Amino acid sequence: MNTHRFGGVVPPLVTPFAPDGSLDVASFERLIESQLSAGVDGLFVLGSSGEVGFLSDAVRNAVMQEAVRITAGRVPVLAGVNDMSTARVLDQVRIAELAGVDAVVATVPFYVRPSAIEAEEHFRTIAAATELPVFAYDVPVRVGVKLGAEMLVRLGVDGVLVGVKDSSGDDVGFRRLVAANRAAGSPLALFTGHEIVVDGALLAGADGVVPGLGNVDPVAYVNLFAAAKAGDWDEVRRLQDDVAALFEIVFQAEGVSGEAAGIGAFKAALAGLGVIADARMAHPVPPLDAATTERINRVVEASGRGTTVVVG
Repeated sequence: MNTHRFGGVVPPLVTPFAPDGSLDVASFERLIESQLSAGVDGLFVLGSSGEVGFLSDAVRNAVMQEAVRITAGRVPVLAGVNDMSTARVLDQVRIAELAGVDAVVATVPFYVRPSAIEAEEHFRTIAAATELPVFAYDVPVRVGVKLGAEMLVRLGVDGVLVGVKDSSGDDVGFRRLVAANRAAGSPLALFTGHEIVVDGALLAGADGVVPGLGNVDPVAYVNLFAAAKAGDWDEVRRLQDDVAALFEIVFQAEGVSGEAAGIGAFKAALAGLGVIADARMAHPVPPLDAATTERINRVVEASGRGTTVVVG
């Protein structure tokens, strides 16, 4: 059984692109250094915020290798290994192992929509094939399957999984997972990906947060987590309200895909802050238009992003 424990703030990094669709390494390095300077506890690459579903194996490999190189062991690097079948996921695990990441994060296979029995066997097969810690990524909006708390905890007790990244948006389900995990001796590290209800998740007993908005303001989440650890729930609520106000950037676009509205907003904000060179999205998703980008920049400016002081 792998007993490595993970926790804290682990932002799911966006993938900045060069004009030819390759990884913009200079922008990626600025992004990672901004995260590390903020005091994050880990980095998650190749998740939904990283546009993993659009990326070739070559770009995935570059993202992992550069993340490991730039981070240089300062915090753990977790990598998404999502694909359409268990066999293809195992291919991604091999790439992740060679890149030197610290853990892998896997959804169930998408397109095939596995049964609960098949989903459990999928995770057991991954864990048996690698020495890397394995996280389950619960994101039914992407894969069409909601992972059951009983199965996840059983896989934690059996040493198959070390944790869960919950991006289901199901706060009742997450609360039940926390309770079931606690009753079993807390074998799993539980992370919420629900950016604007982190306060509630931490109060319930979450071990950490994987916030897409953390690309734009990692300091706020680091401070929020520190306040929760200190038991200062008034400060947690204040910081969560600030984060919710900044999250309005994802509602500034109209008539575009969810990819463009959400991840596009993160990238537009990062470009406006000078962290990445531009807000280019993976083909065929277009970048946000100038009017939307201006609205996003106004929200970021009003938030005072970049002036927050890290505490704790």
